[in-house]
Amino acid sequence: MRNTGPKGGNGDARAKSGREGAAPDVSPLRGSRSRALCEVAVAVILDTAGRVLLSRRHVNAHQGGLWEFPGGKLEPGETLDAALRREIREELGIEVLNHRPLITIDHHYPGRSVRLRVRQVATFRGVPEGREGQPLAWVAPAALAGYPMPAADRPIVTALRLPAHCLVTGPDPRDPETFLARLDQALADGIRLVQLRAPGLSEEAFRQLATRALERCRRHAARCLLNADPVLAERLGADGVHLSSRRLLTLERRPLARGLWVGASCHDLPQLRRAESLGLDFAFLSPVLPTASHPEAPPLGWEGFRALVDRVALPVYALGGMTPGMAERAREEGGQGIAAIRGLWDPGARTQVGLQPDTRSYDGAGQM
Repeated sequence: MRNTGPKGGNGDARAKSGREGAAPDVSPLRGSRSRALCEVAVAVILDTAGRVLLSRRHVNAHQGGLWEFPGGKLEPGETLDAALRREIREELGIEVLNHRPLITIDHHYPGRSVRLRVRQVATFRGVPEGREGQPLAWVAPAALAGYPMPAADRPIVTALRLPAHCLVTGPDPRDPETFLARLDQALADGIRLVQLRAPGLSEEAFRQLATRALERCRRHAARCLLNADPVLAERLGADGVHLSSRRLLTLERRPLARGLWVGASCHDLPQLRRAESLGLDFAFLSPVLPTASHPEAPPLGWEGFRALVDRVALPVYALGGMTPGMAERAREEGGQGIAAIRGLWDPGARTQVGLQPDTRSYDGAGQM
């Protein structure tokens, strides 16, 4: 079982990073004294039905009785891969066959700092059992909110429920029918998260377009967030709202209640930290690569993307010059995946990588 707090347990999330096989990062957490991070391997294990395995902490343990994702500390000189396989074998009696990055979360306790390096395990050998006497539960993603967990696990749950690709709709539609037909095709090709953006439309024209777009997304069990005023998004029954960086910086609190998704566009660390402090669900970070839409903007590059993503504890999509096949690279660099206009709005770009619906991460439009 995870034993990460001052006397075991885990806690609130504050930042993220991590790469399989990399040397432990001992950089200081923001606002803390320089100290070594205790690295912890955490497994998000899924079965063939897309359910997630949780284990319950012993009542007498730190944060006892809470549910958590299984895992444990890296031993000195141990790689993330070796630690993950060892901990899961010891705790659950199963063999991890493969895993990939999901999210990494740093947390600061008085006198101790920890880094939760979370991996998604989709294939394993054996039947999990609580070898340390801990209760286990297979839980559908939509039901995770009903299980009390340490606060550090909230970003893990959010990352698990978000897909690897987010479509930002293309140029303002002069012909709504053609625009909606193109959206239909994107949804049929597997897009499950859409940001509807049409800044050139009047409010009434946007309202009409959004109503029809939301109907299409629901048919495909996809989420649709509006790049619009949060009040309008809620009134139209959207799954949430996406904030521009300008709007983000004017807010003092999260604009919609939990149960609706809130994302934001960010371009630097202060904006990412603002999104994090407001309790938003995810962010876009751009431009990662050169982009035709903003040729004057200097790109971050993957190294710059990772350096910023490492310092916040929320899922972050790479935006700017992205194509569908770059989603795995974004995840390796600590991101959630990629967001794109041209790279996902263009049917040819989508089919180049055989984009398929991410049914594992989707658990019902508008459900949190």
